[in-house]
Amino acid sequence: MNTTALPARTEVAIVGGGPTGLALAVTLASAGIDFVVLDRLAEGANTSRAAVVHARTLEVLDELGASQELITRGIQITRFAVRDGARRLLTVPFDQLATAHPYTLMVPQYETESVLLDRLRALGGDVHRPYEVTSAVQDDNGVRLTMATGETLSAAYAVGADGMHSTVREAGGIAFTGSAYAESFVLADIVMDWAPGPSEVSLTFGTAGLTVVAPLPGGRYRVVATVDNAPANPETTFIQQLLDERAPGQAKVTGRTWSSRFRVHHRVADHYRAGRLLLAGDAAHVHSPAGGQGMNTGIQDGYALGRAFATGQLDGYEAQRRPVAQRVVAFTDRMTRIATTRNTMARAARNIALPLLGHTAMPKKLATELAELNYR
Repeated sequence: MNTTALPARTEVAIVGGGPTGLALAVTLASAGIDFVVLDRLAEGANTSRAAVVHARTLEVLDELGASQELITRGIQITRFAVRDGARRLLTVPFDQLATAHPYTLMVPQYETESVLLDRLRALGGDVHRPYEVTSAVQDDNGVRLTMATGETLSAAYAVGADGMHSTVREAGGIAFTGSAYAESFVLADIVMDWAPGPSEVSLTFGTAGLTVVAPLPGGRYRVVATVDNAPANPETTFIQQLLDERAPGQAKVTGRTWSSRFRVHHRVADHYRAGRLLLAGDAAHVHSPAGGQGMNTGIQDGYALGRAFATGQLDGYEAQRRPVAQRVVAFTDRMTRIATTRNTMARAARNIALPLLGHTAMPKKLATELAELNYR
């Protein structure tokens, strides 16, 4: 925990010390711009949460000097398999992508945060904890942030990298347009015997819901699944039953290291800037975890905003990044709805069409979209 006293003033106050805020801080530090990162937690979260780092994000991390260390901590996956139960419908290849990183890196989020924080400290920065920002009031001269402790910090600009319930977004009066999915989502990191093996990510369609199984370092697997009413902390028996129903005969669960349940929204902020207040990451956009786009889009937001500060092009930030969020939200929503359709005719048509499309350019286009290389 960094208990260093807050300065009286800074150029950029970053509210939120997750991957988005850290990427922004590293970018600012590299450009010699003064900043303060504030996070309400006494320590960084040590659960795995987001576990996919796509090619475009690795390109950004190349620029930040943080990619090589992260790559050593993860495992490289070169294909996604789309299934209906045990039947393979489509293979999405990543090894043909036009990038220095033709793969998806599977690595727990706490490792991504750790690497970014180490890089930030190497550049002379750090995260101030625990400081919960309760208000952000702006005028023509700057922004005054007030903490739950009563302490204050003045800044020329404040960036909300503080998640879906962003204090900065609310202070700016920025609407967060969208809605919530009816289903809940299960996340679990488990140990199991998995028939498809650890060399690919499996996206399994089914009337009961979408299920994603992805390998993690250390012989574990990440399971993400839509469930009508999931328990708060899914046990191994629940995960086993879920996989038995959706991928019969494919899985034997032997252990669990972490699990959670959450509700998912698909929303985009109406604006990314209100005067001296700006948004990035989940404060600006949230969506289905299908495809693992969330943290990736946030890290890229942080980098783009840092470069906008460095080049004096803040007015172009929203125009650059908000269309990306709109596209990601639409793409993941469409993927989720196609995967979980309960319409018998639509499901049959989908299962006929996907194997045929596997012989076209569509799989490579889908890989490029998932890798976010279209957003360079």
